Amino acid sequence: MNPISIEDRLIPTTNGAERDALIGLPFVDLTSLHPDREVIELVPGDFALKHQVLPIELRGETVVVAIGSSDSLAAADDLAVLLERPVTVVRGDPALIRERIEERFIEQIMAGLPGDDSAYSDFDDTTDLADLQKMAGETAVVQMANLVFAQAVRDGASDIHIEPYEREMKVRYRIDGMLQDVMRPPKRMHAALVSRIKILGEMNIAERRLPQDGRIKLQIAGRQIDVRVSIVPTVFGERAVMRILDKTTAMFGLTELGMRADTLQKFRSLISLPHGIILVTGPTGSGKSTTLYASLQEIWSPTTNILTIEDPVEYQVPGIGQIQVRPNIGLTFANGLRSIVRQDPDIIMVGEIRDHETAEIAIHAALTGHLVFSTLHTNDAAGAVTRLLDMGVEPYLAASSLVGVVAQRLVRQNCSACSVPIEETEEALRSLSISKSEAVNGALQRGTGCEKCSNTGFRRRAGLFELFLVDETIRRMTVDRASAGVMKQHATSSQGMRTLLGDGRLAVLDGKTTIEEVLRVCQREEF
Repeated sequence: MNPISIEDRLIPTTNGAERDALIGLPFVDLTSLHPDREVIELVPGDFALKHQVLPIELRGETVVVAIGSSDSLAAADDLAVLLERPVTVVRGDPALIRERIEERFIEQIMAGLPGDDSAYSDFDDTTDLADLQKMAGETAVVQMANLVFAQAVRDGASDIHIEPYEREMKVRYRIDGMLQDVMRPPKRMHAALVSRIKILGEMNIAERRLPQDGRIKLQIAGRQIDVRVSIVPTVFGERAVMRILDKTTAMFGLTELGMRADTLQKFRSLISLPHGIILVTGPTGSGKSTTLYASLQEIWSPTTNILTIEDPVEYQVPGIGQIQVRPNIGLTFANGLRSIVRQDPDIIMVGEIRDHETAEIAIHAALTGHLVFSTLHTNDAAGAVTRLLDMGVEPYLAASSLVGVVAQRLVRQNCSACSVPIEETEEALRSLSISKSEAVNGALQRGTGCEKCSNTGFRRRAGLFELFLVDETIRRMTVDRASAGVMKQHATSSQGMRTLLGDGRLAVLDGKTTIEEVLRVCQREEF
């Protein structure tokens, strides 16, 4: 790879707001600049990370580095001594410098972490607290924790898993709903890394026999990141799983969820009703909360009072009052919902209907003129009706209050950069009732894998939706305790409801995803 010339990207520093401690240094735009690998290998990764000095290119014997703060000026001089060659300094965006350093040096830093048996001794339940704290504060451990978080945010991961086994430790990220191995640090560092996470999450680092939960607030590349931490003891050590809540990327509008135009039109009519209960169903991680937030943003106006009770409050929504459930002090969904009703709300969102008591209060709120949104864990939309009845809700109350149910799943989308037309087997086509005539002319596509999608063939996710409207026939069926299958049959034949698999079928024909991906997230059913 030839050295990259940055001359065209240099913007001379002038007077005015840019006059600071770095005055006189040219400014380099790092958004499209890729540092030369030769100079990356020349500079120690831990030095670059600690001092925020990003090597950009070699000009003969001279190393060109970008810094974002006057604090790094002295480090540039130290680097010249360390490398025994001249160093030229330019100025760059501090957030981009940090991001580029983490991108370029992560492998180098990981390779340099101590992996020998003498680096970290085994720690058991009797280990002294001071030893744990000292171990968690080691530079290598702090760097490791920072890199794990930074790379997860950069890769768009929703969860981080730190998993100890008998002879190894794995760090895995859940990206687009699928777990991927990203690194295997030395097993000896496991106790140190978990202790570091406990310190960040304000947990008890001396307690290693009981599960613990915590919360970490991070600032990564200028973005505010909340991390929910869960640590449980296993046979080979403590296992940590961290859910990443990125406030800057959470809020979607209804049009960005992936609803097809006809479903979106019906759903918009549904959420515009003055009162009733609207349920969103699906397994954990299927995007239910995102759909609820998008719905609330759609119907919010200065003349409405919207209140929510959630466990936890994942994202703050401007203009909406949000309450965090705190069971340890008696603030449960049911108790909080009772108080919300007395707050003169127009619209209420309940994070989840988990029990009979919460369901009863939500129904009475709907019957007294409020629009109530909530979620349930059911396989399909029609199953929400029977789930409410199973919770002990009277059929006539459920029939009177429920106005509609959305079932949803998230499917990975084909990577637009490497997607190519494919031919599927007859068996695969039959599984989604796709005819051979529909599958011609490159209608079916699949990603082959490239750098942009980390060689998975998929990039980002979109929703599949099943919209079940409660009409007069469904109300009668509810009172008669009809099965979910009978209700679903009526909805598909009389309402024109498209099932989750039916929505997936159209997504496959549009070339947006694959048959295997649709079948992975949707239960098999008869059309």
